[in-house]
Amino acid sequence: MAKITEVRFHGRGGQGVVTASRLLANAAILEGKFIQAFPEFGPERAGAPIKGYTRIGDEKFTIKSAIYTPDVVAVIDPTLPRLVPVTEGLKEGGIVVINTPQTPETVKSELNVQGTVAAVNATNIALETIGRPIANTAILGALVKVTDLVKLDSLFEALLEIFKGGVGQKNVDAIKRSYEEVKVA
Repeated sequence: MAKITEVRFHGRGGQGVVTASRLLANAAILEGKFIQAFPEFGPERAGAPIKGYTRIGDEKFTIKSAIYTPDVVAVIDPTLPRLVPVTEGLKEGGIVVINTPQTPETVKSELNVQGTVAAVNATNIALETIGRPIANTAILGALVKVTDLVKLDSLFEALLEIFKGGVGQKNVDAIKRSYEEVKVA
């Protein structure tokens, strides 16, 4: 049976959830993997909670549903865990990657996570590297560090295909910093 890794992104409209999901998928494509990437949202306004899904497999797969039991949950908006059950369905031993200034131990306790928690202040990194509080690419740096789903260079290549010039380089810098600064418990 094909090994499939399922990632569920949580954020708010306008925070780049869809972009993060697709960048991860595009990096996997560059490595010859099979993917699905799609959002889940309705007629919400900017700022409303949304989800993005990415499946990555070594072989073709035919699943066509939302991700209910993710291997990895990536939380772009640090306020969402108080409003949305972000860890719902997380597989035993799963990974939570979260944008927060808190320690991973604190998050692990607050969210009652039995698996791994990776915490990084992605908003601060985005402000300092990109100049805007859009933390989606920074969260990807942490995600790649703790999951090894794709190579960092593949993520850079996928990003630079979409974001050109200075904007692209600033996002690469955000990914690199997050990759280096993420804390894991």
